[in-house]
Amino acid sequence: MDRFEAMSVLLEVVDSGSFSAAGRRLRMPVTTIARKISDLETALGAKLLIRTTRKLSLTDAGTIYLAAARRIVDQVDEAEREVAGEFTVPKGELVITAPVQFGQLHVLPVVADFLAAFPEISIRLLLQDRNVHLVEDHVDMAVRIGSLADSSMIATSVGSMRMVFCASPQLLAQKGTPKSPEDLQKMPLIAFEGPIPSAGWRFVDPQTKLPMVVPVAARLSVTTAEAAVRAALMHVGVTRLLHYQAADAVKAGTLQLILETFEPEPLPISLVHVGRGQMPLKLRSFMDFALPRLRQSLLDLSKNTTKM
Repeated sequence: MDRFEAMSVLLEVVDSGSFSAAGRRLRMPVTTIARKISDLETALGAKLLIRTTRKLSLTDAGTIYLAAARRIVDQVDEAEREVAGEFTVPKGELVITAPVQFGQLHVLPVVADFLAAFPEISIRLLLQDRNVHLVEDHVDMAVRIGSLADSSMIATSVGSMRMVFCASPQLLAQKGTPKSPEDLQKMPLIAFEGPIPSAGWRFVDPQTKLPMVVPVAARLSVTTAEAAVRAALMHVGVTRLLHYQAADAVKAGTLQLILETFEPEPLPISLVHVGRGQMPLKLRSFMDFALPRLRQSLLDLSKNTTKM
């Protein structure tokens, strides 16, 4: 039995959450995965995993062994990267993920300039409107908008993003411009059912600074920000978006921001990576290159439309 390979398989099984998911990642039959885990348990004389039809869990012995195995595998991986030059010369592939539209508008230009400056680094940019698991999906860095739940990750602040409310000038001329969040209950609304819940729209009272929630009875619900913007441009209703999603239309005057003094606190934007071991030079190089550029990009965006 290859003990190191068995450790690596065990880690993949636990990180993936199942034998089948680990098999897909490792491109290995489930029967082979099961045999390697069984051989490892036999060699150790201890049960490591409890496997049922619904879930996979570690035994007490498995928890102890997993922590030791992770340290060993990480040390070997780090040594291999150091020998390969990842800690002395910025080279290799970086996998970065970001929300689709934010990635296209703000991350992609930075990536293009970075590739021109670092010819020995390649980048795989995953643009998707969901938070991927950095370890399971083998992602080096993520751009995250919103509060971070996973404290095991290292987060570096890039800036913040306003949540804005907007409609076409024609609709506002016809229906009237809302003066308070409660006025929205008399307006047609467009709900964007993305990562941001749409059951109720949140505001902050500018006088008391207390949160306010207005129920949303949408005339139209869509699943992408682009569709919400297009529908608003067609005068269908008022919509709620992150500032960057509506910025071009607002700058062009085809959408108008409303209720700016009632906007909730801006959402934080962070660069997130796994905090294990020494950071490879390719990742450090991207961090140092991207941070000031992304911060400037967000600053430029905030100057385009300022609050009333």
